[in-house]
Amino acid sequence: MSENLRRLSDEGVSIWLDDISRDRLRTGDLARLVRDMHVVGVTSNPTIFSKALGQGDAYDEQVHELAIMEVGVDEAARAITTYDIRWGCDVLRPVFDRTEGQDGRVSLEVDPRLARDTEKTVAEAKMLSWMVDRPNLFIKIPATEEGLPAITATLANGISVNVTLIFSLERYGKVIDAFFAGLEQARENGHDPSKIASVASFFVSRVDTEIDKRLDKIGSEAAKGLRSKAGVANARLAYALYEEKFASDRWKALKDAGARVQRPLWASTGVKDPDLPDTLYVDELVAPNTVNTMPEATLTASAEHGKVRGDTVRGSYDGARAHMAALKDAGVDYDDVVRVLEEEGVEKFEASWNEMLGTIQEELERKARA
Repeated sequence: MSENLRRLSDEGVSIWLDDISRDRLRTGDLARLVRDMHVVGVTSNPTIFSKALGQGDAYDEQVHELAIMEVGVDEAARAITTYDIRWGCDVLRPVFDRTEGQDGRVSLEVDPRLARDTEKTVAEAKMLSWMVDRPNLFIKIPATEEGLPAITATLANGISVNVTLIFSLERYGKVIDAFFAGLEQARENGHDPSKIASVASFFVSRVDTEIDKRLDKIGSEAAKGLRSKAGVANARLAYALYEEKFASDRWKALKDAGARVQRPLWASTGVKDPDLPDTLYVDELVAPNTVNTMPEATLTASAEHGKVRGDTVRGSYDGARAHMAALKDAGVDYDDVVRVLEEEGVEKFEASWNEMLGTIQEELERKARA
């Protein structure tokens, strides 16, 4: 086990892998990362599944059987993705048991084409939960306006939720409120709140990508000096909001009933700009009770040369606020940035999902002819 990763874990950061594939599961690679690299959770998304389906022969046998059964492409997609997630949950189950449900979680996203449909998102969440049938499953629901009531309704059904695609502080506040409401309704519905978990996935690197593009367009020296700092500043202010919200009387009542805190999760932590340190979004976002979900390249880089120097979030709030104010003064419209990022995020995941469906359809047709 890497000393850097052990220290990161000791600081209260749960290390999750942002990747899953049938190859990773059948070769024991995921189990190796759990054993040797302090990985205690897994996240997936439509892009990850699209990539996995397009490589190698790991899915051939299952696709062949689905073709024989003449299932439709949507049903095939659910069968394939839930198979991987169920297997991943089994690999992580010892971690789940050891941490009493804090970690050992595996996330599966609802069909991204439903991101703007509350009712269908809830129905899909319930179906996926039933299909995987593992206590350490997280259902991922995007934090769109339509997703907020779906988050509440899914939690109210006793299903644990990973809220994804959070970019703005305002939306994050609404996500926490939706979490509170879901747990309150879950109690009314007879569910034990101690058995329901949630994380809120706040995206980091994409914020820098979009804001840096706008700063480069502005082109002044002052604007150039503001590059590549907004992602971290935004996330640090999210943690400040987390501390504020979970110090409320509303949360205290839920906590007294046994509820678990909804942890902030840093997502999109792979560095996009090659001029930046490849562990930037790990080193600068160390704080208690957080999750950092990393692509394998970022995980390896953090193990080899990450700089864990204690809590790098609390105590940084004034500087983060000053940076965001400077961006506004420079002409960067934060509200427009987060609007664009959410729209692009939904579109990208939908495109990846459609690409995956296309791959599955081609394979189903090929296997049917064989």
